[in-house]
Formats: sequence, structure tokens, C-alpha cells
Amino acid sequence: MRTVERWLTSPWRRSCAGALAGALPVLAFPAPSLWWFAYVALVPWLLLARSAPTGRRAAYDGWCGGFGFMVAVHHWLLPSLHVFIFLIAGLLSVFWAPWGWVTHRLLGGVPSPGRAAAAVLVLPSGWLMVELVRSWQGLGGPWGMLGATQWQVTPALRLASVGGVWLLSFLVVAVNVAVTVLVSVRGARVPAVASLVATAAATSAAWVWSPRPDVDGHVRIAVVQPGIVDGTDSSDRRFDREDQLTRQLAGQHPDLIVWGESSVGYDLGDRPGLARRIAALSRETGADILVNVDARRSDRPGIYKSSILVGADGPTGDRYDKMRLVPFGEYIPARSLLGWATSVGKAAGEDRRRGTEQVVMDVGHGLRIGPMICFETAFPDMSRHLAQDGAQVLVGQSSTSSFQDSWAPGQHASLAALRAAETGRTMVHATLTGVSAVYGPGGERIGPWLGTDASTARVYEVPIARGVTPFVRFGDWPVDGALLVLAAYCLAEGVRTVRLRRSAAEPLVPPARTAHESPVRPGR
Repeated sequence: MRTVERWLTSPWRRSCAGALAGALPVLAFPAPSLWWFAYVALVPWLLLARSAPTGRRAAYDGWCGGFGFMVAVHHWLLPSLHVFIFLIAGLLSVFWAPWGWVTHRLLGGVPSPGRAAAAVLVLPSGWLMVELVRSWQGLGGPWGMLGATQWQVTPALRLASVGGVWLLSFLVVAVNVAVTVLVSVRGARVPAVASLVATAAATSAAWVWSPRPDVDGHVRIAVVQPGIVDGTDSSDRRFDREDQLTRQLAGQHPDLIVWGESSVGYDLGDRPGLARRIAALSRETGADILVNVDARRSDRPGIYKSSILVGADGPTGDRYDKMRLVPFGEYIPARSLLGWATSVGKAAGEDRRRGTEQVVMDVGHGLRIGPMICFETAFPDMSRHLAQDGAQVLVGQSSTSSFQDSWAPGQHASLAALRAAETGRTMVHATLTGVSAVYGPGGERIGPWLGTDASTARVYEVPIARGVTPFVRFGDWPVDGALLVLAAYCLAEGVRTVRLRRSAAEPLVPPARTAHESPVRPGR
């Protein structure tokens, strides 16, 4: 241990150690078998901030860890963003600087049991505030939230139905803090063990008492995944492939057919021939088809990404325009200043236009669906609002074609499990090139994944659930609770500071004279 402390005396080495410590939690994302690692992955980062010589250095350790975390969790964007990924990571890492400072404040030196117990509440609350701020879509959205590592853990999915991914992030950080106290602070092991027991008890209580979705029938939903299509005329060739695969569904009696994001490269108003072909497919298969158009609209200016429902007689009139766009990928923030990004990476040459409201679509067979497009499935509030508006099935249309050789397709598909568990609604995640997946109302996987090497169409028997989960009913209440915890902590720190200043104030009385001093008489 002393050897490590001596090695960390170098500021440069300490900074590198902070970045590596921040990157460690990312290992729990791509491998489902490593979900448990998330509960100890923050310990090196916490120990580093705790051992900082000053609060300022601890804040810098927080920034270094945040930089490592952001670069690691978005490393697959490097071919598209190039140098921008480091610039963005450097800016967003600022949010972890106060978290590092508070870690040092609560756990530095020899903390009392009271300070250690407070850390188990305050530090997870601070982490949630970081996730809340960076979840704004203009800053990149909620990709890589720590609670998302638990997407295959059944008890965790039950907790997600109670408090969403926010509650999972809080509990993961709380366990990390408790483990840190347990291994580094002998005098505070009792509150650390109590925190671990309380976490286990909360998980057990959620397992027993949280309401389970009531399944009320099944529907058959088909996913069409054309696979990788190269060439200058890739849009036309992809459409032909989707046409062929959809025809294979005839006789399988699907209730709905879902194509991936950007599955149609032309506005259907400009290309009535394409609309007629899709309508013919609908008649042949006996199901409405949810396509996704990425094109300049004929009825208004600008390029939109839109989910459009097509029936046997053509487009039904149900249309959803994507509301939350990917920074740089679909628009460039402050294009007048950062427009040069188009010459460096694969940034958007023209900004897409935004939709104004979410839409619940009425499909045949009494089915109501709530569509989301790509990036939007990462936002828990969007799926929650669709469930509140009466959606029986959530549908995500996505395309991760540019990142086939990375972990992005699998991680994106895993987010659908959380959205399903949070809302108690089945979610269908349909992509152009994989990974496509379907999850039941409890977040359980239904049927096989369609991997990145698959070009196929598959029908899934999906349950229709009713009822309202606590997360849908009460919303992001863990975030509100975290705000209250931080407000109480700031108030306590303020009171403590005022008391220290008063006790340290010098008395406002003249100093007493000694017996050898004599007053000076005038004139002498």
C-alpha cells in the first residue's frame, strides 16, 4: 500500500490512475456475465479521491475519472467524432469534479461512523445528479448510465419497475461506497455492513412487493432485419431486400411488421410507387407495416426521421417524427462555430428537423404501439410517457450500421430490457443490421437476438400486459430523493461552517495589562 502511495505522489501518474479508475466501470457494460463487477468497479476511483492530499486534488481526481469513464463508454464513436470525443469527454467530466471533492470531504482521513454513513447516501445522490445533467440530449443523452449494467439481472429489473434505471444507479454506487468504507476505514465498518444489508433488504422487498405486470393476451410481431447492404444504391437495394424478407412472412399471420430505422430512404409522398409496394406487402401478409423514413419531406422543409404506419390501403396517417436527435450524428450544435466538424468526422452535413410530440398509433387487431427512434430508447422518460398515453407495446427502430464491429449494437439492444421492465410493457427493438431483440413486460428476453450477421425476418409471440408500474405512476422519484439528500447535506455543511467561524472568532475586548506595565502620564 505504501508503494502505491509513493507511486501516486507524481501528479501525472495520479492523473493517469484516475482516468484508468474511471474507465473500470465500463467493463461491466459489454459482458452480461460481468454485471456483478459494477458493484466494486468504483472502489479504486473512490479510494483515489479519498487519499488525495487536498480537496482541490480530489476534485481533479474526480475530473480525471470522469474523463476516463466518458472516453471508455463512448469509445466506439471515435471513428465518427475523432478529436471531438476527447473534447466532449473533457467538458462533461467537469460534473464529476464536485463528486470527487465531496468524496474526500466525507471519507478523507479517518472519517467517523457518522460521516461514513452519510457518504453512503450523499455520494450516490451526487452520482445521480451527474447522470441527470449529462442525460440532457444536447450533452449526449443517457448513454452509459451505471444502472444499465444490470439489464440481465432479474431482481434489478424488478427494482427498475419501482424507480427506473435511476434507482439501479443509486444502489450500485451505494454498494461501491459501502465496500470502500469496509476495506479502508476500520472504525466505520458497522455502517458499511448495515448499508450492504439495507441494499439486500431493499432488493428483496422490491422482489416481493412490487406489482407484476398482468398479461392479457398475446400478439404476433415480426421484425425485418435486412442486414448490411453496401454500394452507391444501397437505399434501393435495402428496400428490395426488405421487400423479399417481408414476403416470407405471408402465411405466418403477424399482427404487426416492424422495419428498422432509415429502412426507407425516400419520402413516400414523393415516391408513391414505394408506398404502393409497401401497401401490397401489407395486404399479402395481413398486417400493418411500421417503416422508418429518413428523407426530405414533401409537405414541409427539411429532413426528418419518421416512423410511418402503412396498411393495406397505403399510409394510415399515423406518423411520428423523431424528437431527440443525436448531437453531431443528426445535427451539429452551434453549427456556425462547429460546422467544420463535417470535414473531420462523419458529422451531419445538414441538421435534421425535430418532431414536436410523441405519438401512440392504433394498429389493427386492437393493438396500440408507442414508437421511438434509435437514440430515444435510451431516455426512460419517453417510454414512460408512451405507457401513460396507453401504448401496449413499445417499439424502437434503430440503425447501428456504422458501428457493427463494436459493442454499441448489443448495448443498444440491452436498453430495451430496462425500458420494458420500467414500464411493464413489451418492447420490440428492430434494427437494420442487428442487434434486434424483443423483451417481455418484466424485462425478460423473448426469443433469440438477431445478431449483426443476420439478414432475416422473424415473428415473435409477445405478451400484452396491463397495469401501471410504480415508475410509470411516480416518475423519477429517486432523482427527487437525491436532490433532497444533497440539499440536506449542503445545509448541514453550511451550519457547520458558520459554527466553526463563530468558535474561531477573536474576542472583541482589549488585551489585559500585566502587573509590570504602568500607564504613561501626559507630559512625561
